[in-house]
Amino acid sequence: MNLDDSQRKRVAEWIGQGLKLSEIQNRLNTELGLSLTYIEVRLLVDDLKLTPKDIERVKPAQSPLTASGAPSTGTPPAAGKPPSGAPKGAENSAAPGKVSLSVDTLARSGAVVSGKVTFSDGNKADRYLDQAGRLGLVSEKTGYRPPAADVQDFQAALETELSKIGL
Repeated sequence: MNLDDSQRKRVAEWIGQGLKLSEIQNRLNTELGLSLTYIEVRLLVDDLKLTPKDIERVKPAQSPLTASGAPSTGTPPAAGKPPSGAPKGAENSAAPGKVSLSVDTLARSGAVVSGKVTFSDGNKADRYLDQAGRLGLVSEKTGYRPPAADVQDFQAALETELSKIGL
């Protein structure tokens, strides 16, 4: 994406203000008329050599996933581990009130990366990111829409997981 100098300065200002990539994506659309996917915004910020500010978050008592993709040590083995016959990258059960996601070791057909997500209300969905950078959710319940708070938690968890695998 080629931006002129004034547009680059606006993006740099937004990063300086501590805006999240999704907020920058919305502002690019509303204020500059540029319709970009989330991954395109992420690449744009990287191309401009900008680093989004990390917001200090309250660290949860336990994390749904450790860096290796396995359940955290704070989760009881029966609740957090997939059955011994399950493939690596299988879904971890979510703690009540939290969003949990996993990354498949083999992405589904047509996807760059895929996995599973469990929202705070217990609803589960398959998720994927295609080659065009579009995020897709395929819920077990037809027409299901996750709560708004879960969407933000999901985006943050997804960004963390994608950075672990280098995307």
